[in-house]
Amino acid sequence: MTEITLIDAINQALHYEMHADKDVIVLGEDIGINGGVFRATRGLFEKFGAERVLDTPLAESMIAGLSIGMATQGLKPVAEFQFMGFSYPALDQIINHAARLRNRTRGRLHCPLVFRMPYGAGIHAPEHHSESTEAIFSHIPGLRVVVPSSPARAYGLLLAAIRDPDPVIFLEPTRLYRLNRQKVPDTGVALPLDQSFLLREGNDLTLISWGAMLRETLLAADALLQKGLSAEVIDVATLKPLDCDTLVFSLEKTGRCVIIHEAARFCGVGAEIAAQLSEKAFFSLKAPIQRVTGYDVTVPYAQLEKQYLPSVERIINVVDQTLGFA
Repeated sequence: MTEITLIDAINQALHYEMHADKDVIVLGEDIGINGGVFRATRGLFEKFGAERVLDTPLAESMIAGLSIGMATQGLKPVAEFQFMGFSYPALDQIINHAARLRNRTRGRLHCPLVFRMPYGAGIHAPEHHSESTEAIFSHIPGLRVVVPSSPARAYGLLLAAIRDPDPVIFLEPTRLYRLNRQKVPDTGVALPLDQSFLLREGNDLTLISWGAMLRETLLAADALLQKGLSAEVIDVATLKPLDCDTLVFSLEKTGRCVIIHEAARFCGVGAEIAAQLSEKAFFSLKAPIQRVTGYDVTVPYAQLEKQYLPSVERIINVVDQTLGFA
């Protein structure tokens, strides 16, 4: 079995599910003949044809509305927005219709669709191609928000997202698309949604992250281990609904917690995690919960990108502060 990248795993999952379920439809800008801007959909047009792999106009609101209509009629659309920053014209359709359809019809209709979005900084692209505004979607009742952090999780979580009866926002960290390789068996076995993954056990503190920032988080854990400190590392994976039980269990063991994400700090998902942990595990805390995040500015251009993204050094500095509390 050859090792594949995260983008390969996305492609592998789409191939598997389209072969297994004729109701799965893929649509988006340049996703057909060209195979998508990152080539996530390469080979699908040739294998499944123009009726199931739809090249659309540059019209995100139309893509979302068309997907919702297909979902209500028994199809399972997987729509791609070329970048997360391009999804904003579709927010009306996503928030007012996709997210509310089950509630509005009292369960008579549901909306089994996936909106795939490359997102995040680190590829030297303009700001509309580099944003991490997952908190917008996480705030909306009726939406699931999923962020894979490795090829294996991308494959398993995308299969689960396509099979879910409700709308899923599937955010793919562009910085990870071709960064690492991993063996991913093409078995069609999905990973559970709404569940965090324990990546590394530890006793001294808990590091919580998701998506691309897990790379720096794990590197920080390695550096801390060289100093004799044992950090537990958790991949949140599904931002909404949040698996807080796994996070609370870890915090009750370690007593200290640092949350790492590249999105802007104010009202980020890390703030919600910190609030829930404070409510549910307050008496286990040995120090205040800390966050290492992006800054409250528009994502800068390439020359300042590294200064914007949380670094291993920034994570370790905050960890040292956390451990400094008596």
